[in-house]
Amino acid sequence: MFLEKSKNHSRTGWIEVICGSMFSGKTEELIRRLKRARIAKQRVEIFKPIIDDRYDRVNIVSHDDSSIHSMPVANSHEILDYAEGIEVLGIDEAQFFDEDLINICNRLANNGLRVIVAGLDMDYQGNPFGPIPRLLSTAEFVTKVHAICIECGELANYSHRKAEGESLIKLGEKDHYEPLCRKHFLEKMKKTRRATS
Repeated sequence: MFLEKSKNHSRTGWIEVICGSMFSGKTEELIRRLKRARIAKQRVEIFKPIIDDRYDRVNIVSHDDSSIHSMPVANSHEILDYAEGIEVLGIDEAQFFDEDLINICNRLANNGLRVIVAGLDMDYQGNPFGPIPRLLSTAEFVTKVHAICIECGELANYSHRKAEGESLIKLGEKDHYEPLCRKHFLEKMKKTRRATS
């Protein structure tokens, strides 16, 4: 679906967003696109938020153990420090970045870069999460990926938090979160509300 840029064309940038629930393959798809860009001999750089060290402090690692080297950064402005000479720029776990990520991505795309962003579009309560929802409105390409509901096997669009706590950001994996379809997400959210009332 996405063609790597030809060296013969003038540089025109764009933004691609890969979004969905946890366990839906967002990072796997990001890694796939970035590896294709490298095969096409393009200069690629990948970033992730410094707070996300679940699998590896530096590498981006998907749930199926695919990995690619990245540069951990504390905020979206740091990305600009390393973007010089880059043709394709990847960002994983974008929901953990500040809201200025939207301006940074647009600025990079305006300067001719292909910007590929992956992240959760909804938090554990089913609300829009971080800068992803606004990035969706300015992106040229949007790919929504789905997990499989652990209750019924239908497509899952929600990341339900099993672990206690009300902090918006709680790093975790299958021990803390589970993918659910709308029906089962709503059922579990009702049970959670009753238990905490």
